[in-house]
Amino acid sequence: MFGMKRRAFITLLAGVAAWPLAARAQQPTVGFLDNRSPSTVPDFVAGWRKGLRETGFVDGQNIAVEYRWADGHSETLPALAADLVRRKVDVIVATGAAAPVAKAATSATPIVFVVGSDPVSTGLVASLNRPGGNATGASLLTSAVLGKRLELLHELVPGAVIMGALINSSNPSTSSVAKELQIAAKALGIEVRTFGASNEWEIDNAFVSAIQQQVGALLINADTLFDAKRGQLISLAARAALPACYSNRVYVAAGGLLSYGEDREDSYHQAGIYVGRILKGEKPADLPVMQPTKFELAINLKTAKALGLTVPPQLLVAATEVIE
Repeated sequence: MFGMKRRAFITLLAGVAAWPLAARAQQPTVGFLDNRSPSTVPDFVAGWRKGLRETGFVDGQNIAVEYRWADGHSETLPALAADLVRRKVDVIVATGAAAPVAKAATSATPIVFVVGSDPVSTGLVASLNRPGGNATGASLLTSAVLGKRLELLHELVPGAVIMGALINSSNPSTSSVAKELQIAAKALGIEVRTFGASNEWEIDNAFVSAIQQQVGALLINADTLFDAKRGQLISLAARAALPACYSNRVYVAAGGLLSYGEDREDSYHQAGIYVGRILKGEKPADLPVMQPTKFELAINLKTAKALGLTVPPQLLVAATEVIE
């Protein structure tokens, strides 16, 4: 009798111990694939988590997140994406260069992207309004604000008749970015020379070439590779005493001179909302690609002073953030 009771008790304990595991098995899992390192994008991750919370999902409570960071090494992205697919995550969040890699890795798992390039021309979606397929997300419309960045940089450094532009040579949108820059440069009556780089050594070489060609200012194109190498870019610009314009305020907060671009935290926030909606049953094919509505101009006055630049009053008035 005692043995039977003991066995029944052990069986009951085993069942109780299995409850959390069963609950965990039913918990949705999201994969997060990024070309950068977590230390470079805390604001963006916070925005994404905020969007998730607004749809009822909290990491560590009723959802699990599998983060995969390439730490600036794009060549590792295919293996990281394949790992997420193999783990059968419910949704993959993919940013920048990671988005086409995720798309190539699976045609079944839903993908929510945040990209600076045109998602139609790069094949991520069929159209902005009706994405089709398994992917949707947010397009940061980088090319649409390129002309404005160049204009602001020219306004800050009017004597620079030759400007440079640093572009990720491995990004599929490179040719369209270069074309857009030439159009903007012609309208401003200046010359723009593009310099390609796809790793940290090529970034160093690009700066050497820019200095040799005596460019008066440099525009750093929006790219997750450059986000991952933010410290290197800001340091090189400072050592070369080269005024530079970046794609978002995080660079300026870290010592960069000037930035203009979309509010990326808001874009990641919207992406988080899309992830939650997909987890609740909506299809990526039916969710239109989001485009930014908020833009930020940030200026670092300390960096401007170190470069011997006087910031025009109209720029200070227009700035959403001034760092002194």
